[in-house]
Amino acid sequence: MSFRAYGVIPATLIAFDKDYEVDKQNSLKHLRDVAMTNGLSAITVNGHASEIHACSFAEQQELLALSLAEVGDRLPLVNGVYADGSHAAVQLVRMAQSEGASALLVFPPNSMSMGGQLRPEMALRHFEMIAEATDLPLILFQYPQATGLGYPFATLQAIFDAVPSIVAMKDWCNDPMLHEKHIKTFQSRQRPVNVLTTHSSWLMASLSMGPAGLLSGAGSVIADLQVALFEAIQANDLAAARATNDRIYPLVQAFYRAPFLDMHNRMKVCLQLLGRIDTAFVRPPLMPLKSAEIEELKAALVASGLLPDA
Repeated sequence: MSFRAYGVIPATLIAFDKDYEVDKQNSLKHLRDVAMTNGLSAITVNGHASEIHACSFAEQQELLALSLAEVGDRLPLVNGVYADGSHAAVQLVRMAQSEGASALLVFPPNSMSMGGQLRPEMALRHFEMIAEATDLPLILFQYPQATGLGYPFATLQAIFDAVPSIVAMKDWCNDPMLHEKHIKTFQSRQRPVNVLTTHSSWLMASLSMGPAGLLSGAGSVIADLQVALFEAIQANDLAAARATNDRIYPLVQAFYRAPFLDMHNRMKVCLQLLGRIDTAFVRPPLMPLKSAEIEELKAALVASGLLPDA
């Protein structure tokens, strides 16, 4: 399906069984639930939210194929490209195009974490190789500079100049001042590159700066609230935006606290508490949450209005 880099694009989770195998039934049920949300522009699979770091090539291919069969006639599917080497990324790209993905979300290679910012030609060649392998629209995933994987501003400009198939940037720079600069600069280019915010822990503030949309793992739980917030901001309805944000607030405070790496673990537990999946297993090295934190997540769901107060 035709992909438009605009609006609300949730990233779905993946369910595992007690033996850490992919639970296809629950994974697809979750995907269907999210896809039923009115107002979505697309859905992302094989991203951070689906524990992509712990999934094999074959599992990624099967998940994409099953997802396309389930909802591909209703919504465009964006497929994550998570690989440390450019040749491995190209293999994923060719697989995703052959299966029928509508767009690709390109993660920064972890191999660039120890000084890649000083070698902009590395990032440029990575995207050139991917673009040479596919005609699908690309979304560049921008990380915070502190991770060692964020592309400097000048490097982003050079990549966008050289690779016209990049239509959007998923912005996780985690710097409000830089985020606004990204929005105002890249969306105003002669060939615009839309900014899709993933600053889900301060989403209302981010959306008020004018990004074209959002791409977020939190949408696996609160896609309807994200749509409501995005639409309120687009309509300049501050009262409605604040009311929706008040419901989102307790959950993002619970999802994105330290340790940050447990964010999707917490979302998975929330889906189980809401009865949307049967279990909340995660693959090691991620570990199950302790009972006290699960109770805190339950309280956050109650505070957001998603779960009745027992």
